[in-house]
Amino acid sequence: MSESLSTRPLFRSPLVWILSVLLLALVVWWLMPGVTTTEKKGPPAGFTPTVPVKTEVARVQNLDLYLRGLGTVTAFNTVTVRSRVQGELIQVLFKEGEQVTEDQLLAKIDPRSFEVALDQALGQQQQNEAQYQNAKRDLQRYQTLRKQDSIAPQMLDTQLALVSKFEGQLKSDQAAVNNARLQLDYTRITAPIAGRLGLRRVDAGNLINANDPLGLVVITQTQPITVLFTLAENDLPAVREPLAAGKTLSVEAYDRSDQLRLAQGELVTIDNQIDVTTGTVKLKARFTNATDALFPNQFVNIRMKVSTVKDALTIPAGALQQGNQGAFVYVILPDDTAALRAVKVGARSGDRVAITEGVKVDERVVLEGTDRLRAGAKVRIIGAPASGAATGASGASGASGTPGAGPAGAGRAGTSAAPPRP
Repeated sequence: MSESLSTRPLFRSPLVWILSVLLLALVVWWLMPGVTTTEKKGPPAGFTPTVPVKTEVARVQNLDLYLRGLGTVTAFNTVTVRSRVQGELIQVLFKEGEQVTEDQLLAKIDPRSFEVALDQALGQQQQNEAQYQNAKRDLQRYQTLRKQDSIAPQMLDTQLALVSKFEGQLKSDQAAVNNARLQLDYTRITAPIAGRLGLRRVDAGNLINANDPLGLVVITQTQPITVLFTLAENDLPAVREPLAAGKTLSVEAYDRSDQLRLAQGELVTIDNQIDVTTGTVKLKARFTNATDALFPNQFVNIRMKVSTVKDALTIPAGALQQGNQGAFVYVILPDDTAALRAVKVGARSGDRVAITEGVKVDERVVLEGTDRLRAGAKVRIIGAPASGAATGASGASGASGTPGAGPAGAGRAGTSAAPPRP
């Protein structure tokens, strides 16, 4: 029995297997890269991390209030040039797209038939003029004879009627001559207004008719030019009050992207009724358009200045946050800690918002970094102060006098109250 136990192989012992596995695991753990015996320590107790933020000071400035609308550019005048007589178009004297002046010659129609008609009218007038002069001389003779009682009164009356008849014929002849000359003048087609020509619709050599609906060419007057735009009916009082006081409202036209200002003009008039289907009212503005930046039927964004708030305390619209209790901002105290302030919002224009209560002049408000901020948190101001709008006139994106309305870019409710992350 003892002999068999002594001859058992050593590697079959369970204790040896367990020790081998533990040794192998220890070697593998020791050789693994990145394994250290020191633990990563967290921040010491009582340590509060600083939150990086960007700020801007609240400042006093004049705040221009704007109303915004969508508009369409319309030509100040549009005329379709048509021929007033029928004939062959023998000459076209304009270039498509060029600027023309009033009464500038555009085209010619064959005038020969109209010259013949004028000669006929002049010949008929000359014949009747000769008969009239002869009748006048006979009337003088009859008057002399009548004084001598040599003729009957009836003969004198008949001669008087004949002279009156020829006078009437001469007036008709003169009207015929004038009409023939007018028809001849119509063979010269001129521009009725100054403006820009469109595309030619008829080529030389064609026979054109009087008052052809197609016309020869279209002229649009673009200097000055007008823009028709709409505003909500709720904005109508803000427009009518300054107009009733005799003020001129400035209107700016921007491109489709609402980034590039194309022209500046003034409000001309307001439509006499509100569109009940859309709840809007139409307005018309006039622009000098000296650079031809506005083109007929072009879509534009309109910004109309209606008033100016003097000495308003303003902050960037991006600094205004919204929560369950209303509008608020984060103000940086002198010790570089954040304080939550409830504010009352006044008028707004572009990226500036007027604050009527809750913020003082030159106090720093947080513009960026509010997502990690909470009241009492330590902050670190990074970068230069964000640049605000110089005036309400530049980059104005609308006007509103409704307090508490959240501007574009304002933080969502609850996002600014999250605790700081370590």
